[in-house]
Amino acid sequence: MNLTRRRFVNSFSLSAAVLTLESARAIAAPAVTPLGRDAGQLGVKHNSPDDQTIPLQRAIYATAAARTPLVLRPGIYRTGELDLPSGAQIIGARGATRIEFTGGTALLTAKGADGLVLTGLTLDGGGADLPQRRGLISLQACRDIHIADCDILGSRRNAIWLETCSGDIRNTTIRQTVATAIVSVDALGLLIAQNVIQDASENGIEILRSAPGDDGTIVTDNRIENIKAGPGGSGQYGNGINAYRAGNVIVRGNRIRNCDFSGIRGNSASNIQIIANNVTDVREVALYSEFAFEGAIIANNVVDGCTTGVSVANFNEGGRLAIVQGNIIRNTRAKRDPGSDIETGGHGIYVEADTTVTGNVVENAPVCGIVVGWGQYLRDVNVSDNVIRNAFVGIGISAMDGTGKTLVTGNLISNAPRGAIVGYDHYKPITGDLAVIGASEFPKIVLGLNTVQ
Repeated sequence: MNLTRRRFVNSFSLSAAVLTLESARAIAAPAVTPLGRDAGQLGVKHNSPDDQTIPLQRAIYATAAARTPLVLRPGIYRTGELDLPSGAQIIGARGATRIEFTGGTALLTAKGADGLVLTGLTLDGGGADLPQRRGLISLQACRDIHIADCDILGSRRNAIWLETCSGDIRNTTIRQTVATAIVSVDALGLLIAQNVIQDASENGIEILRSAPGDDGTIVTDNRIENIKAGPGGSGQYGNGINAYRAGNVIVRGNRIRNCDFSGIRGNSASNIQIIANNVTDVREVALYSEFAFEGAIIANNVVDGCTTGVSVANFNEGGRLAIVQGNIIRNTRAKRDPGSDIETGGHGIYVEADTTVTGNVVENAPVCGIVVGWGQYLRDVNVSDNVIRNAFVGIGISAMDGTGKTLVTGNLISNAPRGAIVGYDHYKPITGDLAVIGASEFPKIVLGLNTVQ
């Protein structure tokens, strides 16, 4: 090719024009990051004193329709209520992308929207009031939701409220919640895993159903601390994890500390599994299965500091069928409620009906290491191969008329000054040490070979 000066200049001018056109197109088109579309290019302003509700809502609708994540730059975004349609995905930089709520019925809300994704966001309740049965995140009839790596703080009601939802909540920190951190009602298949929950004033996590039935939520590997019973009550508040009417729930491997009532409470929750949790410093029963339930496994937990370590109760309301196995329970304490002359608590394990209590270690129980039955409410209990140390009574068994049978065998009981095995009339011990004098007067109490020292 004969490259003349004129051709060189013309070629250079054409190339410059092409580059200028491409640059203009790049500026005009919304930027697409490797993660999704940049909200700034869709009219959303970070660190602006102006309310961003309208531009944020437009950006959410546009990116959800394109099935593209909406990327929020680091900064502060002030907004009211935002609706999430199906496919909405909002991504931020954890600890740097902050959405401050200015008011509404919820910060992020959806109904019948599937495939929602929220990651890397800090959601700040900002002191704005919320109505009952709502949270900063309020989702109804949404499937396959994913909330991960977020920080949620300062909600004036609940932090996350879910109704008939499926999906997962992972690696999220929830702090300073006026009500409950996570509430699920009538779940369709939910996983709550590896979250940190601190300073809630009702409960840490609630798994609820409008009527008893299968739920199947899995609550695993969460850290839950400082849960208050702000509204008061007798146990419906102040719990680390509370399952109500929810069947087939698994609560596994959670670290729970400093709760006004229970660490884990199953109320009318059949087939619940409470496995390998660590619970310390709670002010009522640490691990509870109560009222109208059938089936509970409470196994391999560590409990240190409570009134009663494990309670499997309310045979009078149909509560029955349990395994209490392999738990370590230490340092229970008795308490006296205001206006009462009766002390409660001070027990390691309490059971009533159709239950095996085996392979547990109980230490430092000021009233009783293991309690079997309440009045006539006792049926088919096996207490075997447990170690009980430093309990005023080692094993207390209801010796009232009308009870079912209790088998007590293979236990090692050390330092039980009132007696290793004692018959009870409700709160009151009514026999000597049956390990010494035998249980011939009580044919429903069957004693095998136990070791007392």
